[in-house]
Amino acid sequence: MGKIAIYTRVSTTEQTTLNQKLRLEEYAKNQNWQFEMFQEVESSRKTRPIKAELLQRLRKKEFDSVLVFKLDRWARSSSELILEVNELIKKGIGFISYSENLDFTTASGKLHFNILSAFADFERELIRERTIEGLNRAKQQGKSLGRPKGSKDKKKRRKSGYLLRAAREKQQTDKANGINKGLDSYL
Repeated sequence: MGKIAIYTRVSTTEQTTLNQKLRLEEYAKNQNWQFEMFQEVESSRKTRPIKAELLQRLRKKEFDSVLVFKLDRWARSSSELILEVNELIKKGIGFISYSENLDFTTASGKLHFNILSAFADFERELIRERTIEGLNRAKQQGKSLGRPKGSKDKKKRRKSGYLLRAAREKQQTDKANGINKGLDSYL
């Protein structure tokens, strides 16, 4: 195996990536792999800049594999994990989880990944079914569905911008077909 990326993550600054880092470095050295370390500290639900940078570099094929301490250190949800790992596998990039002893480059690792994917699909389908059932129950109870009315809904909205944009689009279409008319004829 060529060069691998080691990714570690903790959620707060009170935590440390040191335990993950030491074990993963030792594992990579025992395998005689060249590696580069990516450490994410204080990652929020939406912002993980180190991981975003690593994903860009993986897409450019700068690394042959990614090594993580646990699957939950890479992704916060099963759907996020499945989507990203699937993308990496399709690009020929390996994904290895140290604690779970999963290597998605091997036959058994691919089997585990497919089982994991099936459970994620099952979970999504269950959530969808429960949501539809809840909406149907709310409708039967006469509840109003959708976003609650807010202050912006009370004001009448201007239509001039919409009308002007539509008129310009029609005018551009006609110009492309050799018809030249003034904008006011479209209003």
